[in-house]
Amino acid sequence: MDIRSIKIFNSLAASLHFGQTSRAYHMTPSTLTRLVQRLEAEVGKQLFYRDRRSVSLTPAGILFKEYAEETELRWNTLQNRLAAEVELQGNISLYCSVTAANAILPAILKTFRAHYPGIQLHLQTGDAAMALDQLQNKAADVTIAALPEKLPSSITSIEIIKTPLVFVSPASQHELIVYRKGVIDWEKTPIILPEKGLSRVRMDKWFRENGIAPSVYAQVAGNEALLTMVGLGCGVGVIPKLVLEKSLMHHEVVVLETAPVLTPFTIGVCTAKKNMDNPLIKAFWSTVQKGARPI
Repeated sequence: MDIRSIKIFNSLAASLHFGQTSRAYHMTPSTLTRLVQRLEAEVGKQLFYRDRRSVSLTPAGILFKEYAEETELRWNTLQNRLAAEVELQGNISLYCSVTAANAILPAILKTFRAHYPGIQLHLQTGDAAMALDQLQNKAADVTIAALPEKLPSSITSIEIIKTPLVFVSPASQHELIVYRKGVIDWEKTPIILPEKGLSRVRMDKWFRENGIAPSVYAQVAGNEALLTMVGLGCGVGVIPKLVLEKSLMHHEVVVLETAPVLTPFTIGVCTAKKNMDNPLIKAFWSTVQKGARPI
């Protein structure tokens, strides 16, 4: 078995999702299935229980996971020590939203590339709500994410900037909003909700605390999709102000001044604590720390 197969197994063992792991490693689910079957043949035991609804590790899979994680760690340590003998070289995988790539990364990467030209960054962009999942599933070494009130104990972060959460409505359809006694009636005003993520958590909390059953028109993945739905007149939505400012859709919506005030987002750079033994990650971390903006 080769080190790539070990790394893919570790990613699958963390995510327990064939689709996510196959996408992270740019392979088809059937190719991933064959890789797992080859590993099981070499080990001589079934490593995963799998049915149409779930994936889980077998007892042998749990034991093999310990071996595979140690093997990957030792391999990375070897590669890092070899690279440390000369100029730092290697790869860092980084996941963030398009907004973060445009608004936060340029200043960091300009300094990082100047100091560490031998380190290649593999950037993947996607839904901001998936950033911490990408880290925990080992699909990325570093992510930029909105930080929850309590991070998982296995993750460390550097806070970069704060941005308010703002409610937006269509710029040309003011009649969409229903008012009652001078305030928005959220049980009659259609609202677009994110499928998951921190903004969804904070909205659900506000509605719950105020005893409101909101009129949900749609649930979408990604901030751009949410802004598009709002801009088309489908409902009201909530969005980080930083995303709104960087979006091509900003002229299609307006910020509601009378909307609830939600806890702002704190945006941070995140990695697994065990990654801090990696000289490449340490170099990137040092660059971020030196350039972090005050919050």
